Amino acid sequence: MYGKEYLKNKLSQKKVRINARYRYYDMKNHVEQAGKMMPDEFRWISQSLGWCAKAVDSLSDRIVFDCFDRDSYELNEIYSLNNPDILHDSAVLSALISSCSFIYIGIDENNYPKLQVIDGGNATGDIDTATNMLTEGYAVIERDKHGNPTLEAYFQPFRTEYFSGGKTVQIFEHKAPYALLVPVIFRPDAKRPFGHSRISRTCMNVTQAVLRTMQRMEVSAEFYSVPQKYVLGLSESSEFNGKRALYSNFLSFTKDEEGDKPVLGQFSQQSMSPYSEQLRTLASIFAGETGLTLDDLGFATANPASCDAIRASHENLRLTAKKAQRSFGTGFLNAGYLSACVRDGFEYQRKAFVQTRCIWNPVFEPDATALSGIGDAILKINQACPDFLGTKNLKQLTGLEGENDG
Repeated sequence: MYGKEYLKNKLSQKKVRINARYRYYDMKNHVEQAGKMMPDEFRWISQSLGWCAKAVDSLSDRIVFDCFDRDSYELNEIYSLNNPDILHDSAVLSALISSCSFIYIGIDENNYPKLQVIDGGNATGDIDTATNMLTEGYAVIERDKHGNPTLEAYFQPFRTEYFSGGKTVQIFEHKAPYALLVPVIFRPDAKRPFGHSRISRTCMNVTQAVLRTMQRMEVSAEFYSVPQKYVLGLSESSEFNGKRALYSNFLSFTKDEEGDKPVLGQFSQQSMSPYSEQLRTLASIFAGETGLTLDDLGFATANPASCDAIRASHENLRLTAKKAQRSFGTGFLNAGYLSACVRDGFEYQRKAFVQTRCIWNPVFEPDATALSGIGDAILKINQACPDFLGTKNLKQLTGLEGENDG
């Protein structure tokens, strides 16, 4: 056991990086200037870009948890009493942004498990990589309007301690053999067991490059809309109002005593097309990093495509979603397992839940043409192997629920 203070310091180190990614998701990130060529009077121009939010939402919207299959311990009941439509989506979204979210397990006034999602910037712990559960954990449960913690919790096996103002206010004894703080992780590996964020460093760097390009476009647009003019040979004794000349439709100049007259000219206007090409190039880089297409980022490339064409163009996104479903399913099952221990007041073994598995809605819902093809395939498969595919398989393939399905 490392102790609460160690975990508290660990969280403070990670919080800066996680808050930076939330700023990019909320489109509140600061634009970094590449140099000093930008005129000071144009530095106030504010730009925002939603590509990082698009990268997260396009994946989270396709990862939809359905239920637990072979649910011998009634885990579906626990989740159904804890707003599953909000709980699962909130855990998935937060995990994609901060690489890891946490499901905190407490009890309500009826001593029934109460589940709550905590983002990665407010919780951490020491993970058991064999089970992906925490041997100990720390979380900030509540904060005041200034962001200062008002209620903290230190999680241990069979025990949860609550703190406020540095003093213990409550101790909750339970029968769960792990900390009641369960991580839900996106793309974990051996080096980074708490996963990777969907908003990678490349995504943030490309976003900064796009915002700088958009700022340059704004400055260039000012000069593009009002072409720059010049006057040569104007007498020093003559009065010239540059602002009036800028908006005037007609200018009149007379010759001086020596019979000379000024020469008027206009600088050639710069083209805006290089900026458009640069934005398209950056969009291609961002799309390759996140598995999106240029159409997803606002660059129309073709006519509306069919379901099969959309699926083919988003193959990398589909594979990422399937991978995320496996790791997220482990987190949801672990949270259900510990909740069952709390509910029943009994220390279940983890292997008792080995047959329980998570069911997800299809990543891409098929259209009418795809449904027809699926129906023909199911008919042929069941003719070769009778009753091989049933209503459960059909729901996983199509997302459709039968009239009599409960």
